[in-house]
Amino acid sequence: MITCAKCTKDNQDHYKFCLGCGAELPRGAAPKPFSPQTPPQGVRAAPAPSPGMAAGLAGTVAVSQGPMVSRAPVPPVAVAPAPAPAPVVAPPVSAPPAVVAAAAAPVAAPAASAVVCPQCGHGNTSANMFCGSCGFRLGGVAARSAVPPALAPAAEPSAGALVLTALRADGTEAGTYSLPGSNGTVGRETGGIFAGDSYLSPRHATFRMAGLGRAIVKDEASLNGIYKKLGRDVPVELRPNEVFRIGQEIIKFEPLVAQPPPPDGVERLGAPSKGYVGRIALVIGREETGNAFPVPEGGVHLGRERGDILFPEDGYVSGLHCRLTWDGQRLFLTDLGSSNGTFIRIAGEAEVRSGDVLLMGQQLFRIAI
Repeated sequence: MITCAKCTKDNQDHYKFCLGCGAELPRGAAPKPFSPQTPPQGVRAAPAPSPGMAAGLAGTVAVSQGPMVSRAPVPPVAVAPAPAPAPVVAPPVSAPPAVVAAAAAPVAAPAASAVVCPQCGHGNTSANMFCGSCGFRLGGVAARSAVPPALAPAAEPSAGALVLTALRADGTEAGTYSLPGSNGTVGRETGGIFAGDSYLSPRHATFRMAGLGRAIVKDEASLNGIYKKLGRDVPVELRPNEVFRIGQEIIKFEPLVAQPPPPDGVERLGAPSKGYVGRIALVIGREETGNAFPVPEGGVHLGRERGDILFPEDGYVSGLHCRLTWDGQRLFLTDLGSSNGTFIRIAGEAEVRSGDVLLMGQQLFRIAI
């Protein structure tokens, strides 16, 4: 077993993330090296151990030493073969009516104990808050089935209407909001699903129809902005001074612009900038940036575990999240199949279509037109 150093929950040896708090579990091996040529789809899985190797591993026993696990060899001991134990039948467990109905069908395992991770397909118990294989936030069965009372049940949008569907962290639907008429305003003063989000401005965004299956969203000078989710492996141009978001990190691209000489002709002192196109800086205030990282012409990868720029403390950033590439004239941002997505901030107004996902305040909304 591996004991989480953050919440002290015991986890099985092969788990990479804690089932209680989602923190990355300590590993005995050295960190995986990163290569910028890492394919977006990930690294090919290692082959299964041979029967001989499996037999060798059977002679080891795990010795718990706090959060780390070491393995000590055990000498073989001749033991007379014991008869196979009789199967033990677990006592019946009471389950909610929905689970009992599911168990009545010819299913191999009870539905109450099987929660399949939507990201990696690993089976988890219903008590798990995070997937033990990839760390995806499951939220628990009860959390996913509960619908806040302020949310209306999902409904099919009428022709020409614009409907915002609120999404939970695991991707399930939490309810819908239909904008009245062809125009509508979204913000904290709108009430309903928006009233309790303190990161929304009172009048945050407005929507107006722009044709069949299209609409225009406008940022009404909101404090925290509107972000549009990028598609996987789809490069999107990142313009000068544009802002994007991964996990909880808000990042601004600042291009490198040569300063003209002053009227007296004195040259400016500064470090050589050859081979760099600009920098990305963490936004820590409305007009304030913090740590900054240079962006070379060869581009950079961003992630939590692998990449040129790492955010190891942000559990919402994937191991390898996104990349920035330079084509000689423009900088492009590409999501590499991250769990929680890469978002770019809308400056002014932008066109949206059915299926697009917007981040406003602390809530995700899928658009249906």
